[in-house]
Amino acid sequence: MKNKSLGLNAFLNGLKSTLNLLFPLITFPYVSRVLGVKGIGVYNYSNSIVSYFLLIAALGISTYAIREGAKYRDDKKQINEFASEIFTINICSTLVSYILLFACLIIFTNLHDYVSCILIFSVQIFFTTLGMDWVYSIYEDYAYITVRSISFQIISLILLFIFVRSKNDYLNYAIITVFSSVGSNIFNFVHARMFVKVKLTWDIPWKHHLLPIFIIFASNVAIMVFVNSDITILGIMKNTYVVGLYSVAAKIYSIIKNLLASLLIVTVPRLAMLMGKRRMNEYNKILTKVINMLLLFTLPAMTGLFMLSKEVVLIISGRSFLAATPSLQILCFALIFSLFSWVMSDCVLIPIKREKFVLIGTVISAIINICLNLILIPFWSEKAAALSTVAAEASMMISNLYFSRDIISKIIKSGNFRNNLLSSLLGCSGIVLICWLCDIGWESFFLKTLFSIILSVVIYGAILIFLNNATIISIMKGIKNKFIKYK
Repeated sequence: MKNKSLGLNAFLNGLKSTLNLLFPLITFPYVSRVLGVKGIGVYNYSNSIVSYFLLIAALGISTYAIREGAKYRDDKKQINEFASEIFTINICSTLVSYILLFACLIIFTNLHDYVSCILIFSVQIFFTTLGMDWVYSIYEDYAYITVRSISFQIISLILLFIFVRSKNDYLNYAIITVFSSVGSNIFNFVHARMFVKVKLTWDIPWKHHLLPIFIIFASNVAIMVFVNSDITILGIMKNTYVVGLYSVAAKIYSIIKNLLASLLIVTVPRLAMLMGKRRMNEYNKILTKVINMLLLFTLPAMTGLFMLSKEVVLIISGRSFLAATPSLQILCFALIFSLFSWVMSDCVLIPIKREKFVLIGTVISAIINICLNLILIPFWSEKAAALSTVAAEASMMISNLYFSRDIISKIIKSGNFRNNLLSSLLGCSGIVLICWLCDIGWESFFLKTLFSIILSVVIYGAILIFLNNATIISIMKGIKNKFIKYK
């Protein structure tokens, strides 16, 4: 199979994620104003409960399937057998997930007020399994995923403005959310036949598959704990108003994090394939580019979001959510830890089959997150939840860095990395100065925000070029060469 351009894949996945960014930017301000803080709180609390059971159904299958399937994608018979085995395992885990969910709804009476919303969200469990997203990652088919995503986002947007009109319409909002997921996954299942012929089978080497899947699953559980435990514990110890405030900060943080990750996640199947075939020179070259690109974009995103947190909250959710600003400012610092941790886990440790070390790091991080939440939430509410997330992400990054040091250290010790880091940090100081000057220079909210963003991009780019940042120079040369070529 011919390898697809990583640049094109990054563009397509970035486009999809940009649309995923624009969709909440359009819908969330509307929804938060219509449903109010409590309605948003019920929606997010129900979603957080179902997310645990989505995780049980998913196990560690997607990550494992991408890593192993990337090696078989050029062998039609082998990939069909592998895909059928993985799909059957996923169906079994989905049945277990539903049994556990219904048991919890019966046993835990405090969930009874949320039953309708939880049941609506639970429809996603089966259709996520049916969707087999991992097939598209194995074959790097980001064009299809992008078109599919755009189509269902447009339909969902139309339905949202028609059916979500009052504070009691949070169930309609949940149905529309589920419709987008279900529709996409049905199309996924049908379209996947272009790549693999999947069928249920019981001729499975269970031991061979289940051990690494359960190790990755355990890591995913720990990750889910420190991602969702904030909202869950806030819901238990505080109230839906506090959950609503934190949900806004967490939503904005997640949008920015996912957008940045989307530009790089397309490299995971390629890195898994290169590692599986022991093509280490190519692997190290791509990994170095990933780390440098992440450095280039993450630091200014973190700085800009911190400086404009108040403005972002006002634009996204309105004045009633303004109290979410401190939480968002705290969460900004988690961006750098989270994304670099992701690089070391998904691009290094898992492709090299060191998933047990990812598990160690995530368990430690989850424990830190839960302990800090339980200790600090009674005093600092949603700000404590944000702080615990930063601490957990930092812990995870340190752990992953330690266990991948034999590969990562060569990149970190290189002159290019140090130059890129220093120039990016100096560029961020320019962003701070620009945002501060715009804050005192314009009274108009619109002008202040607009010029803060435009001038920050200009000053950051100018500083990087002046300091001869290797990554930005490489990007500019690539654009210049393509322009000359097409001209």
